This record gives sequence, structure tokens and C-alpha cells, in this order.
Amino acid sequence: MRHKKKGRKLNRDSAHRKATLRQLGKSLVYQERIKTTEAKAKELRPFIEKLITRAADDTVHNRRQVKKRLNDDQAVRKLFEDLGPRFEDRPGGYTRVLKLNRRKGDGAPQALIEFVE
Repeated sequence: MRHKKKGRKLNRDSAHRKATLRQLGKSLVYQERIKTTEAKAKELRPFIEKLITRAADDTVHNRRQVKKRLNDDQAVRKLFEDLGPRFEDRPGGYTRVLKLNRRKGDGAPQALIEFVE
């Protein structure tokens, strides 16, 4: 039984999974819309939404917590100066995942993850 076991493994060990989410999160913050596999997009959604929730309240503690997760100063700056204030009044649901066609090479289900306007 899988009780109390959340998250997908994505065929990676824990360090690789953490690095993958960090890199996808940075790409999403910079480009505001990325195309990836459906499983990665669904796994990225809670990761990035927690960061945006923190970015809505600009304090030193929140900046350090977000920096710890993203490890990129420019991405943190964009989160706190652009994305945080944009979603300040929204109580959650900052991203949407749209399903796309399967990838031609291996048939993996693709998805588009983007910020809601």
C-alpha cells in the first residue's frame, strides 16, 4: 500500500530528482511557460506554488527560504519583484497544466505548464 507516500520518483534518485525540480522551477520562473513531460509538470506544480506563496510576502526569511530551494539570485529577484506581487491577492492555483500530444520519439505524454494570468 502507498499510504502517506506522496510525489513521483521520475526514475531518478533523490538528488537528481531535487536538481530536476530546481532546474524546471528556474526555467518556469524565467520563461513563465515551459513544455515538459506530464509527470514532471504535475510534480513541479506544488514545488513552484509554495515558492510563489512565499514570494507574496517579501521578507528576508522568505527570500532565504526561496533561495535555498532555487539556488539562483536572478530567479529569486524575479519571483519577489514580479511574480509575488502579481499573485498577491490570489489564494493559490498560480499555475495550470495543459496536456499536449505525445512525444514523437518515445511516446511520452507531454504537457505545458504556465502561470495563470
